[in-house]
Amino acid sequence: IMANLSQPSEFVLSGFSSFGELQALLYGPFLMLYLLAFIGNTIIIVMVIADTHLHTPMYFFLANFSLLEILVTMTAVPRMLSDLLVPHKVITFTGCMVQFYFYFSLGSTSFLILTDMALDRFVAICHPLRYGTLMSRVVCVQLAGAAWSAPFLAMVPTVLSRAHLDYCHGNVINHFFCDSAPLLQLSCSDTRLLEFWDFLMALAFVLSSFLVTLISYGYIVTTVLRIPSASSRRKTFSTCGCHLTLVFIGYSSTIFLYVRPGKAHSVQVRKVVALVTSVLTPFLNPFILTFRNETVKTVLQGQMQRLKGLCKA
Repeated sequence: IMANLSQPSEFVLSGFSSFGELQALLYGPFLMLYLLAFIGNTIIIVMVIADTHLHTPMYFFLANFSLLEILVTMTAVPRMLSDLLVPHKVITFTGCMVQFYFYFSLGSTSFLILTDMALDRFVAICHPLRYGTLMSRVVCVQLAGAAWSAPFLAMVPTVLSRAHLDYCHGNVINHFFCDSAPLLQLSCSDTRLLEFWDFLMALAFVLSSFLVTLISYGYIVTTVLRIPSASSRRKTFSTCGCHLTLVFIGYSSTIFLYVRPGKAHSVQVRKVVALVTSVLTPFLNPFILTFRNETVKTVLQGQMQRLKGLCKA
């Protein structure tokens, strides 16, 4: 991407500059959350690959989701951590566009994977006799492949349009990464069409997937309530509970930030919500998945017993 007079060669990420020297104090807690998120999600991926009990569609999608959590945090958090320790928080124009592309492509993919997980639970609970056929290995790979490829393709025109905007309102992005609204605020081009395109993208990847997830769980709830056994109902709701928790955390923050046209919301609010989705949520997800899911707990306990046996030997 060539820089000209209206395209700065670099942007300055203000991040948490308002904290002054206190920024350095944020480094330790943020680094700890980032490392725990990385380790927790990596454990889930390794566990799903290594244990044959977890070679099912539900855990295949779960491993995809954990991988996405790792990759999304990698696009923004390491940069944010290093910026907390340096006075000049500079990112190149090209680097900013690349970060924007991967952050929003991976983020959109994670919502589509959550939808795949909802569809999997819908088929398993509402159509159990046809589950093996409807959710075959080929179908699961196709669903995951579509979830990964569609956002990466759709984000190409989105990022190219931003690369060709005129940025004549300075080069200071009031955020810790190259977010959509702060970038648009620096442009003196007419961004109304671009804002509408962003809104359509949000409708396509966030609201539509949220709607499919809600409808799926509507059918699941009505089916589960018809199960005569109370213990069976509890077990089914327990299996779905962890997924619903992920859905609530993921969709609520993203819909709040992005599913509305324009440059709405104060900068500080955007930073706080982005911080939650980039650092806190990926850290919480492995714990939600572990403590709310009996199968995962059983597999983990088995792995721990095996490790203890190896250590004694």
